Amino acid sequence: MKINIKKLSELSGFSAATVSNALNGKRGVNHETAQQILALAREYGYVPASRIQSIRLVTYRDSGEVFSDAPFFSDLIESIENESRRNGYETKLVNLYRREADYEQQVEDLLGDTSSAILLVGTELSEEDAKVFLNAQVPLVLLDCAFENLPFQCVLMENENAVAEAVRYLIAQGHTKIGYLYGSVRTRNFTCRANGYRRALLERDLPLADSFQFEMPVSITGAYEAFGHLLDEGREMPTALFADNDMIALGAMQALQNHKYRVPEDISIIGFDDIAFSEVCAPGLTTIHVYKKELGQAAVRRLLELIREPGQAKMRIQVYNKLIERGSVARPRAE
Repeated sequence: MKINIKKLSELSGFSAATVSNALNGKRGVNHETAQQILALAREYGYVPASRIQSIRLVTYRDSGEVFSDAPFFSDLIESIENESRRNGYETKLVNLYRREADYEQQVEDLLGDTSSAILLVGTELSEEDAKVFLNAQVPLVLLDCAFENLPFQCVLMENENAVAEAVRYLIAQGHTKIGYLYGSVRTRNFTCRANGYRRALLERDLPLADSFQFEMPVSITGAYEAFGHLLDEGREMPTALFADNDMIALGAMQALQNHKYRVPEDISIIGFDDIAFSEVCAPGLTTIHVYKKELGQAAVRRLLELIREPGQAKMRIQVYNKLIERGSVARPRAE
């Protein structure tokens, strides 16, 4: 239901002028009437746009490992801040750590503040922990995350089809032994990427070899060390690898090169995110480009629409990605 002052007037039985005065705290409305109107407004999710003074950019962190030193998120946050500023809104950054003792109080304070709309970066958010945010009394958009069973306004990237396309690209180059470097922290994005990897292999009747799937820390240094240990053990390697993100791919590529593997002549590798260093490393990393600027802009614009016109239908806005071909992929060498 589209909620505005006219609709609240119809629902409450009070005049539009009375409703407006009550919502804006003006004199001339008795306390009981004002409380009745405010309760009805909260029930239908109406918050006057005039009361929204800023945007709270909230990063939810469980382990926090996905956010650690990740250029993807700094680029995304910069895009959000720029778009908010362009539209006349200050951005206030809030870091929510699920494992902190006062987490519940932090969330209660956040949801009780009706002066700021909320842009929630839910990359590490679980479905269970997301439920409390449905109680927000202000416009809220969930970014980089969505849940089938929870009716949030969402803006997110497409993952599964992008990875399936990348794996098909490796297959078209002649690779049949394609491994997977998967992040040790399993976000919803990573799960969707795993689905794309498996789907592309299964549709071409290629094996999903467990021996070619390696769990990796989600940082460059962590992946470099972990993959280096595997190479020290003399583990059999596939001819190509897909990595959950560029950080893992770059760390693994450095470990391969230090162990005298040639990239891409001996092993090809593809990442995900297209962070800046992916273009300047040697060889350049073939990766899936995420439109980070557009992702942030879309989230802010959707939030502004909800500020100006509350009660709109729930939407899931998905931004597609693009495979960027660089030097880290080649045809497999002859046995």
